[in-house]
Amino acid sequence: MKRRANEKTSEVSRRDFLKTSAAVGAAALLPGQERLFARGSDKIRVGLIGCGGQGTRDTISCLKSSPNVELVAMGDLFRDRLDESLGELKKEGEVRDKVKVTRDTSFVGFDAYKKVIASDVDMVLVVTPPHFHPEHLKAAIEGGKHVFMEKPATVDPAGVRSIIASSELAEKKGLSIVAGTQRRHQASYIEIMRRIHKGDIGKIVGGQCYWNGGDMLGYWKWYERGNMSSMEWQCRNWPWFTWLSGDHIVEQHVHNLDIMNWALQAHPVQVMGMGGREVRDLGNIYDHFAVEYEYPNGVRVLGMCQQINGCHTRVGERVVGTKGVAHGHGVIEGRRAYKYEGKSPNAYVQEQADLIASIRKGRPLNEGKRVAESTMAAIMGRMSAYTGRALKWDWAMNASKLDLSPPRYDFWVDFPARPVAVPGKTQLI
Repeated sequence: MKRRANEKTSEVSRRDFLKTSAAVGAAALLPGQERLFARGSDKIRVGLIGCGGQGTRDTISCLKSSPNVELVAMGDLFRDRLDESLGELKKEGEVRDKVKVTRDTSFVGFDAYKKVIASDVDMVLVVTPPHFHPEHLKAAIEGGKHVFMEKPATVDPAGVRSIIASSELAEKKGLSIVAGTQRRHQASYIEIMRRIHKGDIGKIVGGQCYWNGGDMLGYWKWYERGNMSSMEWQCRNWPWFTWLSGDHIVEQHVHNLDIMNWALQAHPVQVMGMGGREVRDLGNIYDHFAVEYEYPNGVRVLGMCQQINGCHTRVGERVVGTKGVAHGHGVIEGRRAYKYEGKSPNAYVQEQADLIASIRKGRPLNEGKRVAESTMAAIMGRMSAYTGRALKWDWAMNASKLDLSPPRYDFWVDFPARPVAVPGKTQLI
C-alpha cells in the first residue's frame, strides 16, 4: 500500500528504528523504560497471517493484552476465511475499535504473507498451517518484524532447521519470537516448574504426558472435495494431512512434550513409537500414538495421544522424581506437597502481553529454538510410529532429509494426497 507524501518521513523512521533495535536499543534503555514508536506514541501495529479460527482467537487475545495495539493488515490463502475472520473481529466488543484493516490491507493467496510483512506493521501473528511456519517466520525476521508464531513450529526436520536458523537471525537483529506454547506463560505451570527445578520432587526419574481426547471434527470444519483442486482441498482441510499439520501428535501433543522438555531442561536423545488409524477415515493422519522418549541420563517419558470419540480423556503431564510427583497443572505430591492456588490470568492473553512488553522495553524474548526442539520431539515420535523404526535425535536433526513440501504452491497443481503411512513399509527418510 502506498504512503501519502506527508507520512513518508515518520513511517520510514519508525520502520528503521525497529529494524536497528538490536544495535541501539536494549543496551541504552534503563530498567522499566519503554520505547516510543510512530508519532511519539507506544502504539504497536499488528499484521495477522492466517485467518482461521485460531488466528482470529489469537488476534483477539493480542488486542486485549495491552493498550495501544491495533490490527492493520491481514492475509490468508482464502478470501472467505479472511472476510469471516474480519467480520468476527469487528463484532468483538473489547477489540473492534482496534481493528483498522481495510480492503487495501487485506491480502489473499500464497504470497499474502509477503504483503502483510511489507505493510506498515511492527509485529506479525503467524497462525497459518504449520507447514508454512518456517517460510513465514523467515520472511518476517528478514523483514525486521517481531513475531508471534503458533505451535507447532513446523512438520519435518527440514522445517525445524529453518526455524532454528531464523531464531538465530532474530537474536542478532534484536527481534522477539514468542510461540503459541501458552503453558510457558501460565502462572500455575511457571510455579510448578520453579519448584521442580529447585528440587522439590528430587531427581527426575521419569514421566508421562497425554493428550487423549476426541475427534476434532467438532472443532475443525471438514470440506468436501467438490470442484476443488487437490491442493486447495488439502489446504482447506489442513489438520488431516501430514504435510500441512504434522499429524495430531505434532499439532496438538507438542504442548505436553514441551512441558516435559521444560521440566527436564533437555530434549529427547532417542524415541521409539507406535500408532495407527483405528477409526479415522479423513485425510492421511493417524488417530492414536504411543511413544517412549528417552532423555539424557536414561530418563524415560511416555507420550500418548489420541483423537477418538467415546474413549477415556486425559490431557496433562506427570513428572516423577525421587521425592515426589509433579503435575503440570499445579499440584505436587510427596514430601513437599503443594497445590497452586494463586491467580490464573488467561495464558493466551498473557503470552501476547509478554511479547508486547518485550518489544516496548527493548528486551527481546526468543522462544524459537525451544519450540523447534519440542516440535522435533513430536516429529520424531511420528516418524518412528509411521515407519516402525527407533531413531536418535542427532540423526533426525542433522541427517534426516525428510521435507514434506509439495513441488510447488499452486491451487491447480496436481498434488494427490499421500497414502497413509504403514509401519514396516513406510521408509525412514
